[in-house]
Amino acid sequence: MPRYTLKLFGLEISFKTDAENNRINAAQAYLETKYNELLSGAGELSKEKALTFLLLSLADDYLVNSTKLALLEEKIGKILEKTEEDPGR
Repeated sequence: MPRYTLKLFGLEISFKTDAENNRINAAQAYLETKYNELLSGAGELSKEKALTFLLLSLADDYLVNSTKLALLEEKIGKILEKTEEDPGR
């Protein structure tokens, strides 16, 4: 399992993961972008508060996208059911 050492928000973090390098880089870039957007809109914040707001923002994004995914899966399921009921369509 590859070992990574990244610098995020001025903190150095090391970890092991099976994720490919491009996923790690994309995640790092995404977090840095979100963090910078947060700081630009919030002004002076301690690192702890900024990271807490970042976590809340990411959790909200996750929950919204999970709900959207569930609705899409439900719609796809209904379409598949109709197709199975009337295969000649």
